[in-house]
Amino acid sequence: MRLPPLNAVRAFEAVCRHGSILKAAEELKVVRGAVRQQIATLEGHFGRKLFVRDGRRLVPTAEASAFAEASGAAFDILQRAACELSGTGPGRIRLGVPSAFAVWWLMPRVADMQASLSDMAVDIVPMSVVEPLLMHPELDAVIMGGEYRPAAGVTAVRFMEDEFGPVATPALAATLSESPAAMGRLTMLASRSVPKLWDEWFAESGTPPVAFSRVQEFEDLLLALGAARSGLGIALAPRASIEDDLQRGQLVAPYGFIARPSGYSLCCRTPDAKRPAFSALSGWLRRCGRPS
Repeated sequence: MRLPPLNAVRAFEAVCRHGSILKAAEELKVVRGAVRQQIATLEGHFGRKLFVRDGRRLVPTAEASAFAEASGAAFDILQRAACELSGTGPGRIRLGVPSAFAVWWLMPRVADMQASLSDMAVDIVPMSVVEPLLMHPELDAVIMGGEYRPAAGVTAVRFMEDEFGPVATPALAATLSESPAAMGRLTMLASRSVPKLWDEWFAESGTPPVAFSRVQEFEDLLLALGAARSGLGIALAPRASIEDDLQRGQLVAPYGFIARPSGYSLCCRTPDAKRPAFSALSGWLRRCGRPS
């Protein structure tokens, strides 16, 4: 079939990412009316409505959402191919990394990482909320754990196991019985950056959900783990993030850890995956991510 106008597709893809005509117009540096006109053009091309309204947000239909994902991947490929053709390809990798993962795993190894990549610099961009690469055109790659979901145009290289479990100080853990239901007497420490982490642990470990006496939320997982170290309550932690605490006896895992199927993955756009800089980065991650 005849392809739709490229400008209309670009406007449509921006509205899908932002859920807002205003924000899409700001990104594209045009007025809102121009974006509305492009959406109308695309809807005329396909002969159907592409959005429904949910409060103040515009939400694409299921079919339109799939088209938006493919469009975003296609624009990324075109952008990088154009840079390569013009000889203006990036001299650095902008790598999005979950804030907690950056602090407890990546930064202690960053000098070794940079040495292994030779002249290619890596800009580490902390992400308080981990989102897919397709939502971040300004990034070249992201590291994701259990949040990873397969997406068109994105290649994921799994480089490390991801284990997690409840942790608390030895004093608090001593008050617990063998049944996880005993955790209900403690304060559940949660992070808004990974709001479903406790639910996922209950589901993946086969543990019945626990009704906690109190729940305290923090903006970031780092803060929740700091609160656990202080004895405020019990937190859910990736094992690698508190390995030193376990060895020093500052924290214990009363119910052990379970492995997550997804592990940790480096996600980049498929055309980038075979380029030397990304191959070097993924190779270094696989070497460092192996169990010692």
